[in-house]
Parts: sequence; C-alpha cells; structure tokens
Amino acid sequence: MVTMAGVTVECVKGDIAAQRDMTAVVNAANAQLRTGGGVAGAIHRAAGPGLEAECRPLAPIKPGEAVLTGGHDLPNRHVIHCLGPVYGVDRPEAELLARCYRNALELAERHRIDSVAFPAISTGAFGYPMGEAAEVAFQTILETAPRLNHVRRIRFVLHGERDREVHEKALARILGQDYHRP
Repeated sequence: MVTMAGVTVECVKGDIAAQRDMTAVVNAANAQLRTGGGVAGAIHRAAGPGLEAECRPLAPIKPGEAVLTGGHDLPNRHVIHCLGPVYGVDRPEAELLARCYRNALELAERHRIDSVAFPAISTGAFGYPMGEAAEVAFQTILETAPRLNHVRRIRFVLHGERDREVHEKALARILGQDYHRP
C-alpha cells in the first residue's frame, strides 16, 4: 500500500466482482458493453441482467473511453466501463490505455466516488503485456492523483498471485521505492 498525493493505492489478489468495500469497480469492457469472458463476464454475471440493459444505450464506446452505470446486484454502487486497447492493433497502445485510467478516475471524481477497484485492463484477451500495462496504469495514476479531491482509494484487483507481484514491482519502479503489502 502506498500513497500518491493523498490517494491510497494497493494491489490485491481477488475477484473484481466481490469488492464489497469499494464504491465503484471498473469493468474491462468490450465496445458493445455486453457480457463476455474474463472481467466483463464476471462483472455482468454478478450484476445481473439490469447492467446489460443499462449499458445498451451507452454503446458502442471506443478504446480509451469510459462510461458510468449503476452497480445493480454487485456490492458496489457504480461500475465504470473502460474499453482498453487491443495490443498491437489499437495505436498508440500506451496512450489509449492511459486514457482508460484517466477517464475512469475523472468520471469517479465527477460523481464524487471515493474508492475505485481496477482490474488489469487490456491484459487478458486484448494481449497487453502485464508489466507494461501496470507501468502505464501507475504512471497515469501518479499524474492524475494530485487533481483528485474525492477519490481517496484505488485498488488493483488481480486474478493471480503472479499478476499481483508484477503490479507491485511496477508500482515500486514508478515511485522509485519499495512496495509494502498491507
């Protein structure tokens, strides 16, 4: 757990759809904001059919864009849906991925959301290398955190232990310090 400009950032292994203490979770969405595999599937299954119905008029979105919906049957008040870039296809990948994190945090800020749980956007089926994606994410948070007044806690919820370790190392590199687990 580290603090960037008053915002606590942590990395945990877990289920993105089971973050009961977070106000919003981020969906690594597809352009049509529909259920799918990976994170989108887990969030849509846990949220129930109301989420897809609320998403329908908001679609399609483009890489780097983010939209906000209610949480429906999730334990969270909100879902922020981000479409990450497909690695090697959507260019420039790093800028589009950074835009996902920036837009998600700006949406959270505008809606006075105090805590946001992110998955590792674009690292599954979209093929973004985990370490590179983590560095883009943390660099973007470092640059955005000073402008955040409402968002006080950011959690990265990673599928496996190796993914959590990769994120902790990337966070330490970005900050130039050691990462200490909570």
